[in-house]
Amino acid sequence: MKLNGPWNLGDVENFLAKAIVPARIAVVTGNGAPLVLSLWFLYHERALWCASNKRARVIDWLTRNPDCGFEIAPDAPPYKGVRGQGVATLHPEEGARILTDLMPRYQIRENSRLGTMLQKSMPDEIAIRITPRWLTSWDFSDRMADKHE
Repeated sequence: MKLNGPWNLGDVENFLAKAIVPARIAVVTGNGAPLVLSLWFLYHERALWCASNKRARVIDWLTRNPDCGFEIAPDAPPYKGVRGQGVATLHPEEGARILTDLMPRYQIRENSRLGTMLQKSMPDEIAIRITPRWLTSWDFSDRMADKHE
């Protein structure tokens, strides 16, 4: 895996472990056009793990073309984050486990309306593992430190 930007691999992994924002995933759709979509993620074993329902179009698109791009970055300043390209593999046997791990990460209570709905969908979830080919980081914290002064 190639790594560029101001952060070393430890910095990147620390950021990905702590970032509680959706990953923006770029895929190639059925008509060949790119599309960016957002999925919850967790970083484990040097890969991004997401989950989606087996009937979701993203599953079909990644089945046809597993190459994808991604960006993980908050929308608020100071702007910093990680982006890259990778290869997605689908893991139906891991779908429920990944969704179970994603719920507390994104502060979804099991007994909430959303938590109940997600638990009912677990048998139909497919885990998506994105193995990065390259990563690049950026961090504008220093240059934006005085933006409000």
